[in-house]
Amino acid sequence: MNQAIIAVGSNIDPDTNIARAREILARGFEVIAETDFVSTKPVGYTQQPDFLNGAVSIRTDLKLEPLRRHLKRIEDTLGRRRGVLTFGPRTVDLDIVVWNGKLLDPDFYEREYLKKAVLELEPNLKY
Repeated sequence: MNQAIIAVGSNIDPDTNIARAREILARGFEVIAETDFVSTKPVGYTQQPDFLNGAVSIRTDLKLEPLRRHLKRIEDTLGRRRGVLTFGPRTVDLDIVVWNGKLLDPDFYEREYLKKAVLELEPNLKY
């Protein structure tokens, strides 16, 4: 069994879209824990609404790459549009930050809210 910490964020109808993403994750995986979700300013392209961000810790039988593909399908199901703006508005963003105790996402070092969420879920993480 694999364990992952998934960062969850949205700035298009965030309360609804994050609730839907959490429901889908709970149906497909064993949810171990969740953080509170906090409002954050956009990064990069700033002419957009603030984001709501948090994280979910899950257990899964999937390997890393199949899990990534599965998360992209969830994003698509919830109306995520990938376009020219890399950091533009989105219905939902699901990123694997930690995989089996290994930090994968360098945003952990740059975004304090992400670091705080991850360490809330895995306080003994080596980074």
